[in-house]
Amino acid sequence: MSTYALPPEWHPQDWIWIGFPHDPAEWPGFLEAAQVEIARFASAVAETGQEVRLLVRDEANRARAAALVSAKVRLETRRYGDVWLRDTGPLVVMDEAGHRKAMRFGFNGWGGKYLMDGDHEIGAELARDAGLTVETADWILEGGALDGDGTGLVATTEQCLLNPNRNPHLTRVDLEMRLRRDLGYGRVLWLGDGLINDHTDGHVDNLARFVAPNVMAVPRATGADDPNAAIYANAKARAEAAGVVVRQVPSPGRVETNGRIEPASYMNFAVTSRLVVVPTYGTLHDADGVAAIAELFPDRETLGIRANAVLAGGGSFHCSSQQMPAWNFA
Repeated sequence: MSTYALPPEWHPQDWIWIGFPHDPAEWPGFLEAAQVEIARFASAVAETGQEVRLLVRDEANRARAAALVSAKVRLETRRYGDVWLRDTGPLVVMDEAGHRKAMRFGFNGWGGKYLMDGDHEIGAELARDAGLTVETADWILEGGALDGDGTGLVATTEQCLLNPNRNPHLTRVDLEMRLRRDLGYGRVLWLGDGLINDHTDGHVDNLARFVAPNVMAVPRATGADDPNAAIYANAKARAEAAGVVVRQVPSPGRVETNGRIEPASYMNFAVTSRLVVVPTYGTLHDADGVAAIAELFPDRETLGIRANAVLAGGGSFHCSSQQMPAWNFA
């Protein structure tokens, strides 16, 4: 019987889906700016020659997107709520022969916090329209809660995966078994908490990311007022205790909106076939953060794009995208 596994993000991609912000209630005062930032992300990837499928909610948003993006971006009108396709889109697994299928999981709006029209259906719809068989697992999971290194090792956070607002009936052992069964992960690196005020209950893709087999990028605090200093240190210690090589990347530091600490992170970078797109926030550390990530991906170009408005809706470029891995392993 074939064994299916989720390829790492640096595996070659046939295309990438990206969600276009459309709901003014989710982006109060920031919607137009968030649309511009997502359009820059989509255009940058498309200009490298990779196919980009930008989802738009309706004809008005299609027209808005068309005015902002490169002509190389493909627009698809779809019914979706949140733009966070990392969590609502299909997770495409592959077997040793390169056969693909889509895994879907239960979705409850990040623990019952954000339930929007279309978010339950969009993942299966995208997968089926791509010609994939869809298999649905018997537990709740968002794609941003996981990050794998391509060898069977996956990182997640206890704050999210063990949160009683997701799968209160499942133990740590139960979850590890399901990660192996459904996504091919044989080893789990349990990190602790995610970033302060992360809407997702601490998704790992905003905290720490694999950049190569057994090599993980983890932020380091930049200043005495960095609100996540202890969280970064704990993630580094846990990764190193598990035998993972840690490469530190400067954090954006303290980013606030009206006195509220924002979960700003360079770790929410999106890896595409030829380009790595890093969210930036207008801090003194942006250039250093982008440069540090560029060193981790010498085979790709790296580009920083401002993402403050996207962050106002609760995520960034990685959250808003989901890739289709290429069928071959060349």
